[in-house]
Amino acid sequence: MARKIQVVLKSDVENLGTQGDVAEVRPGYARNYLIPRGLAVMASRGNLRRVEHEKKLALARLAKIRAEVEKNAEAYKSLVVHIAKQVGEEGKLYGSVTTAEIAEAIKRKGHDVDKRKIVMPEEMIKEIGTYEIHIKLGAGVTVPIKLEVKTAS
Repeated sequence: MARKIQVVLKSDVENLGTQGDVAEVRPGYARNYLIPRGLAVMASRGNLRRVEHEKKLALARLAKIRAEVEKNAEAYKSLVVHIAKQVGEEGKLYGSVTTAEIAEAIKRKGHDVDKRKIVMPEEMIKEIGTYEIHIKLGAGVTVPIKLEVKTAS
């Protein structure tokens, strides 16, 4: 069996680990892929200490950002978004409510949200009613908002 070497990951690598992890890999993988792309460094005491220090700084930054995002999340908690759509028989919509429509309705309420940050329910919204959708604000903070779909006049 081939000899393995230890490397410290400088960033997340799929199927290998996350930033700051010590991983055992084959020498060729480290030498030809991980190290030249800046994804890892050889595991030495100095590199381990430096990566640990960077990890602590990153956690402190993330905690600060998360606190700020949670403070801003309070503005979204009482938000109710209304969308009017054309309705066919039995309360069924022509088409479905999209994240772009929801983002536009939220923008009209004074909040700017990227449509990719909106998490829809499992099924598509194709009926009149009230739904709970979620908005990813960043730093792991997700806030629920109320969506009311009604008939267009």
